[in-house]
Amino acid sequence: MTPLTESGARSHVSGVCFKIGPPRLVGVEVEWFVHDERCPSRPVRPELLHAALESLPLGGPDGTSLPSGSRVTLEPGGQVELSSPPATGLLACVEDTRRDLTALRAAFAAQGLRLTGTGTDPLARPRRMVLDHPRYLAMERFFDSAGPWGRIMMTGTASVQVCLDAGEAGGPHAIERRWSLAHRLGPVLVAAFANSPVLDGSPTGHRSTRQTVWSRMDPTRTLAPEPDHGDPREAWAQYVLDARVLCVRRPEGLPWTAPAGLTFGDWIGGAGERPPTLDDLEYHRTTLFPPVRPRGHLELRMVDAQPGDGWVVVAALVTALLDDPVAADAALAAVEPLEPPTGAHGPRAPRSEVWRRAATLAMADPELRRAALACFAAADAALGRLPGAGRLRAAVAEFAERYPARGRCPADDQLDALRSGALRTPPEEAAP
Repeated sequence: MTPLTESGARSHVSGVCFKIGPPRLVGVEVEWFVHDERCPSRPVRPELLHAALESLPLGGPDGTSLPSGSRVTLEPGGQVELSSPPATGLLACVEDTRRDLTALRAAFAAQGLRLTGTGTDPLARPRRMVLDHPRYLAMERFFDSAGPWGRIMMTGTASVQVCLDAGEAGGPHAIERRWSLAHRLGPVLVAAFANSPVLDGSPTGHRSTRQTVWSRMDPTRTLAPEPDHGDPREAWAQYVLDARVLCVRRPEGLPWTAPAGLTFGDWIGGAGERPPTLDDLEYHRTTLFPPVRPRGHLELRMVDAQPGDGWVVVAALVTALLDDPVAADAALAAVEPLEPPTGAHGPRAPRSEVWRRAATLAMADPELRRAALACFAAADAALGRLPGAGRLRAAVAEFAERYPARGRCPADDQLDALRSGALRTPPEEAAP
């Protein structure tokens, strides 16, 4: 293959990572921990995991997915992830995902396994890598050099991710505006849906331990891009070039290692064992994990996994705030006091002060609580303007009343259960 040039890499990244068009499609990626009902404090036996996966009713549009098109993958620590297909609008996304999630839960329940929606595994049970793919072995080696955080992330965290179109060239749905709002909403989303206060059976002092773990990992691939770039496409291209190379793929039997400290820009400039190709650039992009990751669409990655059907509230809130122009204006006004204006110097998300407060205090922080309540109100109004969204609107309103209105988040339910001695089995999968 033809070796890359820096200009070629920038042009490619800018073109493929931000697809121009009106907001239309919605998708979600929902992760779950798997616990054995008979012995939840022990790792799930691999044969049970594989039996559940093999019993899934695959078919779907392409013959390899669930009936509504969702794909199921196994994460390095045995977490299971359901990735919905892009749907036309929020209502279709929720309906399709619910249908496939019902099939997923049934297949795992038949093996005596339970899907648990929490941002970190709350039980004190051994964490281990269940996958030996060279990618995950390379990630393990790479992250182990900087402490325990990478291994905890890989084997002990789970999330809800919402995927929305990047936006248009201008107007109320301009890419720059949606990119900025997605990032500025981050602390509010972390705080409102914080659901990981317990790790290895003990409280950590953080309502979102998962977010704290991410903030302590390799900053070249987990921080947000520099905020003072006017064009997010240029900012993201620079980010990709500045990120350290996690691994270089090699033939079977050879380890996927990379020279310490090698950035992709260095690699293009002549460092490394061979010149990089476009395929190397594409793979490198899959190893970057900022709070908002552009993949043609925008992938919001900052929310903890939720109990039951709590993922529905996340999807409804985020979609309403980004896709409804009136709600977007209200959300921008609500979050504006939380952080300095774009371009101000200081730690970037998720290491900035407001992101740390969100992970630690969540809705106990008065400023974050005010912003969250304003965002929920804006989403409520937006869902009221969306035909057929009555049930989703009710679910969002119920969540707002149960949590932000009372200065609470789902993490507080876990802490209450821990204090009462009830957190000896996985938390109940009741919808909020």
